Amino acid sequence: MTAVSDGREIVPEEFEEAAEVLVEHLTGIRFGLFDGKIRSKTGPDPEHGRIIEWLTRICIQARPELWLYPEQGLKVQQYRRGRARPDGVLTESGALLGRGEWAEPEGAVPMALEVTSYDDDTNARDRVEKPAAYAQAGIPVYLLVDRDNAEVRVHSEPDGVRYESVRVVPFGKEITLPEPVGITLDTEPLKDWVH
Repeated sequence: MTAVSDGREIVPEEFEEAAEVLVEHLTGIRFGLFDGKIRSKTGPDPEHGRIIEWLTRICIQARPELWLYPEQGLKVQQYRRGRARPDGVLTESGALLGRGEWAEPEGAVPMALEVTSYDDDTNARDRVEKPAAYAQAGIPVYLLVDRDNAEVRVHSEPDGVRYESVRVVPFGKEITLPEPVGITLDTEPLKDWVH
């Protein structure tokens, strides 16, 4: 959904101000800024939250120095004025302290996570816009748990424009997240958390 009907691009400061007001009045909807346009996403369902919980537990067990922060605001698409709230941001515990609501991810965020939602905009948002935005921001790994297609997509090797490597496995297979994450996921449990 684009909230700008006159085609005018919104600058990050306008977005941040508008998002603050909208969050106060609307529950169950999250917002991001991509290419100067506000995009919305319906709130997560219980299975969505369970996937985040599952991944958080795996990360803590495998790499206790890291933490998966839910919905941490990131400055993305430096050249296109963007803001995003990934479902999860994996980083060293405390690494984003003092960076504000919209943190610069470069050098601090080894991985961004998204779990697809069952809405009309998930293809454009999670499969097209966010991989490009996270690659441009220099985030080394983008993990997409794609519930529509029952697969996990691991994007890596950002070149400043896109991810050069994308590995896809169906739910039920093991996949190792590349460095600097270096965590192996057994995706079998994901089969239970799709509609």
